[in-house]
Amino acid sequence: MTRRADRIPHSAVRFRNLAAASLTLCAAIVLSACGSSDGDSKASAQTSAPASSPTSLTASTDPDAAEKEAVLKAYDAFWTAQVKAYAQGDIKGTDLKKYATKDALGGVMGDVLVMKRAGTATTGTPKHRTKVTALALSGSTPTATVEDCLDISNWKTVKKKSGQVQPFPSNQPLRYITTAKAEKWGKQWMITKLTPEGSRAC
Repeated sequence: MTRRADRIPHSAVRFRNLAAASLTLCAAIVLSACGSSDGDSKASAQTSAPASSPTSLTASTDPDAAEKEAVLKAYDAFWTAQVKAYAQGDIKGTDLKKYATKDALGGVMGDVLVMKRAGTATTGTPKHRTKVTALALSGSTPTATVEDCLDISNWKTVKKKSGQVQPFPSNQPLRYITTAKAEKWGKQWMITKLTPEGSRAC
């Protein structure tokens, strides 16, 4: 199951913000914001994800097609909420808490804080191509892994006051793999962790 859509990637923010804020500051903020997801209360989340291109798999060819589709919808909704958070410089008014646990949410909060201090925001949207690479439905908490080929070439960071576009760092890959871990809490899939793999081009 593979899907292409326009979404803002959390991992790309950290790469791109190196042009406006120090890596040490970003890492410190993210580390302080992130934590184990073990203590999260598993509140139910809505499933109002944005429409995406149809999947090529059906229940007749893949018995787990419906569950994989639900994972990708949650992933889409998570990134849609991030688009709003990075553009406005705040997670308030977004659906991030409906689709993210502590680690994933803490990463977004760290990025937003870095951007606030640097006086920057995002414009445009990157593209991604996602697929579920692992799915385990047995046990008390089903899990899934999503692989995303991120293309951030059309996603810009700008100075809020001047609107000046901030250049990408010279070593910034414009297309690379990011993996996401997800867990099913009740009826809703939640994103628990994201890991950028800048060395893996796509």
